[in-house]
Amino acid sequence: MKIAITGASGRMGRMLIETVLNDSSVTLSGALERSGSPQLGQDAGALLGRHTGVLLSDDIERVCAQSDCLIDFTRPEATLLYVQAAVRHGVKLVIGTTGFDDAQKAQLHAAAEQTGIVFAPNMSVGVNVTLKLLDFAARQFAQGYDIEIIEAHHRHKVDAPSGTALKMGEVVAEALGRNLAECAVYGREGVTGERDPSTIGFSTIRGGDIVGDHTVLFAGTGERIEITHKSSSRLSYAQGALRAARFLAHRASGMFDMQDVLGLR
Repeated sequence: MKIAITGASGRMGRMLIETVLNDSSVTLSGALERSGSPQLGQDAGALLGRHTGVLLSDDIERVCAQSDCLIDFTRPEATLLYVQAAVRHGVKLVIGTTGFDDAQKAQLHAAAEQTGIVFAPNMSVGVNVTLKLLDFAARQFAQGYDIEIIEAHHRHKVDAPSGTALKMGEVVAEALGRNLAECAVYGREGVTGERDPSTIGFSTIRGGDIVGDHTVLFAGTGERIEITHKSSSRLSYAQGALRAARFLAHRASGMFDMQDVLGLR
């Protein structure tokens, strides 16, 4: 399977490239970077101290033409450009980008009618097992427990709350028969009054080089239960993304997520 990586000189891009290079069942077919990047023209493995023979490029059409699957962890505006090119060339997509608005998500779903897409806010196997645990826990703690979601990421992350935190909120809200858009509270300040028990609160921390920490707190009277996932490396995201790419190999079209990839539905 020929795989191309977007945002190839970034932190996640480098990890994805290294993961592909270490897997003999796939090949690195392309490495995309934004136009004007000073890294353009360099070997995709240069920052890893490895020679790949694949040069960093901004030629989306050429890279898509020689690839089976595109793995993208960039930003929504860039992702949508990659998606359009992938559809034109019949290339599958693994999308770990977060921060999409509803209109942008609709574009992704439209593209999935023409090619196979795995779209998930977090590709980690551990996080996706955690989502299943949260579904079970929320049903048990439906009455008498306040629910708060706390997430922490590195200083460079540009969207908040994280896509993973929002997905956790969606899973909990669905298990409780609620609509997250109506019950979410994003931060508190000033005289807020007593907590509405029907809400799901979100707290965001940004600092240092934190890869990604997520905790869902169920706080009752006399006890509290915390379900936490902590990432110490981006490797788990990269390995999950590669697993998702293999999942798409025999799927011509459709929108999938990591629950589908891992058989957790």
